[in-house]
Amino acid sequence: MKIQPQTKEELTKLGELIEDFRIAMLTFIDGKGALVSQPMGPIEMDADGNIWFFTDSTSEKVQHLDELNLAFSGEPDGTYVSLSGYGELVTDQARKEELWSPFVKPWFPDGPDSANLALLKFIPDTAEYWDAPHSSVVRLFAMAASIVAARPIGMGDHERLNHL
Repeated sequence: MKIQPQTKEELTKLGELIEDFRIAMLTFIDGKGALVSQPMGPIEMDADGNIWFFTDSTSEKVQHLDELNLAFSGEPDGTYVSLSGYGELVTDQARKEELWSPFVKPWFPDGPDSANLALLKFIPDTAEYWDAPHSSVVRLFAMAASIVAARPIGMGDHERLNHL
């Protein structure tokens, strides 16, 4: 994912945390009140901290953009990020062309001109992250030490970013 330079320290930190993720789980509340999650490929974090995705303008999620959660899970390196926010459907042709990638072509074979191609702009309100030591061996030892001590030891950082 491309990360634009950020103007806020908390957004810079968020960009550093999610930059290497290729897939996120987007969760929305459907028309029956159930939580529904689906994988999405983030394209860009713009200069305002918004995260952009390609989507089908006829998909169910675009009817339920008022409350969203975006989760990034990085088991190999121990980084986990959860974002709360909302979304906007964007159909601007110039923006679609600017963000277009051949990786999206299997879903939208006519490229940026595909009939149902739209952009989902995720606008974060808050973020929470857990960033553990990057070595799985270090995390294993930290877990063992935590069990013996009956309290978390060396389990990494856990922070909330509230001013996005």
